[in-house]
Amino acid sequence: MEVVVIGGGVGGLATAGLLARGGATVTLIEAQDSLGGRAGRLSIDGYTFDTGPSWYLMPEAFEQYFHSMGRDIHDYLDLQRLDPRYRVFFEQDDTADVLDVRDDAQANWDAFEQMSPGAGAAMKKYAHNSRRLYRLALDAFLYTTFKNPLRSMTRKALRRLPSLASYLTSSLHRITSRAVSDQRLQQLLGFHAVFLGSSPKRAPALYSLMSHLDLIEGVRYPAGGFYSVIAALEQVAREEGVTIRTGTPVTKILVDQDRGVTTGVMLEGGETLNADLVVSGADMHHTETVLLEAPFRTHPETSWKGRSPGVSALLVMAGFPEKIPELDHHNLFFTRDWEANFNKIVGDGTLEPPIPASIYVSKVTQTEPSAAPEGCENLVMLVPFPADPEIGRTVDSRAHMEDIARQYWDQVGSWAGISRLGERVDIKAILTPSYFADQLHAWKGSALGLEHTLGQSALFRPSNVSGKVANLLYVGSSTVPGIGVPICLISAELVVKRLLGDTSAAATAQPFAPGFLTDAHAAGRLSVPVTQRNHSGSRKTP
Repeated sequence: MEVVVIGGGVGGLATAGLLARGGATVTLIEAQDSLGGRAGRLSIDGYTFDTGPSWYLMPEAFEQYFHSMGRDIHDYLDLQRLDPRYRVFFEQDDTADVLDVRDDAQANWDAFEQMSPGAGAAMKKYAHNSRRLYRLALDAFLYTTFKNPLRSMTRKALRRLPSLASYLTSSLHRITSRAVSDQRLQQLLGFHAVFLGSSPKRAPALYSLMSHLDLIEGVRYPAGGFYSVIAALEQVAREEGVTIRTGTPVTKILVDQDRGVTTGVMLEGGETLNADLVVSGADMHHTETVLLEAPFRTHPETSWKGRSPGVSALLVMAGFPEKIPELDHHNLFFTRDWEANFNKIVGDGTLEPPIPASIYVSKVTQTEPSAAPEGCENLVMLVPFPADPEIGRTVDSRAHMEDIARQYWDQVGSWAGISRLGERVDIKAILTPSYFADQLHAWKGSALGLEHTLGQSALFRPSNVSGKVANLLYVGSSTVPGIGVPICLISAELVVKRLLGDTSAAATAQPFAPGFLTDAHAAGRLSVPVTQRNHSGSRKTP
């Protein structure tokens, strides 16, 4: 069986490895010159920057993927626990309140109690409830294709059905405001909405489960930077025999019009790659509205009018010529006018860059000094931005983005007590929403993928199989289960489940046996039809 995987991001790499382990001959095609997609890397002037994800959370999903491949993740990644897990700056009149969230749960409950009497116990209760929700999600919702939603109704899920209904119909903001009265702590419980491409008032309360990840589970750092995860996925894929071609854009998914099956892809320049199965890890809007011809689009342009792309980002990679002890590895800067900030970046209002902004800054040299020249700091600033592909697209717009970036650095410096940070920082590169739109083909320049609202989560999220092309599947942040590196790893396992007709709700317990896909195909047990070429090179459908 020959398979083409479009896109060398997390989902594409993980899927390619799994299908190759299954016995397929897999070719992965990536348009960019390097792998990773949104999880990129930039090396310049002695600095090494991760240009995408930087938080290593949800370790179970990483471990599960490597386990499913018959491997131990610790043979590929050196994971270090961070302490503090992250530092938070809460806006005040002229400066900021500072809180370190430690790698010690009791120390955190005590710190929360000092901030607001009674908050220690309330935060602990909230975090432990989020842990139960997290376990429920792993057991019943994250590892299912939703082909048979009733399979998610485990005994545990049925017991919690009344509360689950309330978690789906309430917002994250509502549940956090009920848990604690201190706005700063509400922000600490609600900032995860950004990881979902959303805001606390738009994301369902079910995603309160994410507080388990940072308040109980902890935060890790993969030595060598987050791109080490991409390198590990690439290594595993190559070990399984995947052929990887970078700098090779796909321009069309070829479909046999009589049978409604894909026969392969066309590359830029006209080259054709035959395939019995195609898996697209490209942005779904791009796949559906550009790579597929109109008759074969499950999600044509008209169907996107009621959807939301979620947030985009201004990403600024910079160096600093001396040490900055005021910052830690992960740093969060929260504005007091939290609601106004989110109203400017996501939703139906007037979208514009917020000033001041809630900002994230990483300083990986806190943990890995080699990421910068000796004595210097490696700084990456992420400002959640509206998904507007025109931002940064023209020369004037890019110049404005550099000016506004220095304003944001001034804000960081003012809040953290770092003198003249905006004028002293050495900006090496800036990525704007236009980058995500033009280079990564992300719908409307979204930095993450479809926003996680109720209507775009779980069984309401676009399925991982085409409704028009029988042997075309999807992987990545546009499909189930959603946004984030560990979630995209799960989406790769869901591709395999879809092929095997596995409608179970839990993660696959045993490693996939080498050749499992070939064996299933030979036995007629594949639930997704694939074409198969005979020796003359023509095609037949079994």
